[in-house]
Amino acid sequence: MNFDFSDEQLQLQEAVRRWAEKSYPFTHYRATVQSGGFLRDTYAQLADLGLCGLLVDETHGGLVMGAVEAMLVMQELGAALVLEPLTDTFMVASLLACCATPQLQSRVLPSLANGTTLAALAWIERGQRYSWEHGTATAVVTPNGYAVTGTKSLVSAGDLADAFVVPARLEGTLALFWVERGAAGLSTRGYGTQDGSRAAEVTLHNCPATLICRDAQEALALALDVGMACACAQGVGVMDKVLRLTADYLNTRRQFGVTLSTFQVLRHRMADMKMQLELARSMSYYATLKLAAPPDERRAALARAKVQLGQSMRFVGQQSVQLHGGIGVTDEYIGSHYFKKLTQLELSFGDTLHHLGEVSARMSDSAGVFA
Repeated sequence: MNFDFSDEQLQLQEAVRRWAEKSYPFTHYRATVQSGGFLRDTYAQLADLGLCGLLVDETHGGLVMGAVEAMLVMQELGAALVLEPLTDTFMVASLLACCATPQLQSRVLPSLANGTTLAALAWIERGQRYSWEHGTATAVVTPNGYAVTGTKSLVSAGDLADAFVVPARLEGTLALFWVERGAAGLSTRGYGTQDGSRAAEVTLHNCPATLICRDAQEALALALDVGMACACAQGVGVMDKVLRLTADYLNTRRQFGVTLSTFQVLRHRMADMKMQLELARSMSYYATLKLAAPPDERRAALARAKVQLGQSMRFVGQQSVQLHGGIGVTDEYIGSHYFKKLTQLELSFGDTLHHLGEVSARMSDSAGVFA
């Protein structure tokens, strides 16, 4: 089996890396945070690179690439601390390609691919505890179509999004709806998150909506697994930068007349960080490759990957802060922002304990040892 990336995949990764180095340095990240955690101009630049259409079919103006290309892109965006919610774009594109009608795809996918439409997946509700199946939002049939009522939390850039994909109960079945920004009865309240990005509370009261699909279980599960794989890839990118940053610090900071990197105990801790990074990288690859697997196999794989990523991100982030000392938690130093990003990624799409439970629930009595 060949695990090498193709020339096209490596060229895409390099193009995103060069863009980030030129257009998204730490100063730009700080400016984005000060501006509220999202800049439409930056999102337009991602669209100009073709990233918004990465998972969109070419008939709708996309690049029709796959999960591996998305993983490489998210690694580079994670390494640069890019705050714009490309993960939501990937989730929405995957969902619409999976279950939307050809008419709805033709109407929304071209603008999603060229970046003129920013769509967010509004799936989180208070009290769900990561279990998207237990949402309380409801939908009813109206003379003009459908209307959705409910409140969604932590919607990425929700107060600035142009449209929302909203799961809601329709006649007892979980369905998916497309809700436009200007819909009557829709209100938003934006706020910053721990890593500097932007989210919002989205309240819908009898909002006119377009039905995407009536039975949304499989489509929504796939979209969230795509998001989880993106979070894993971002985590790998962040940890890679954290490791390099910490190594550079130890190679330059002097104590007792010698650099810190000469102390064997610190070299051992760096080796442990590197081991955790490579474990996480392997599981991120595993999660990405399993996105095309049958649902039960895919869900089990993503849960395993998220457990390892959660453990690795916590370990690498905490070790980096400890090895840096006081400077590791100062706002002026990029290392503290990497740590906050890792902390938030560990909680995204279910924390480590949640997915440990998912892994446990999917184990057989024999743990797969006996047929």
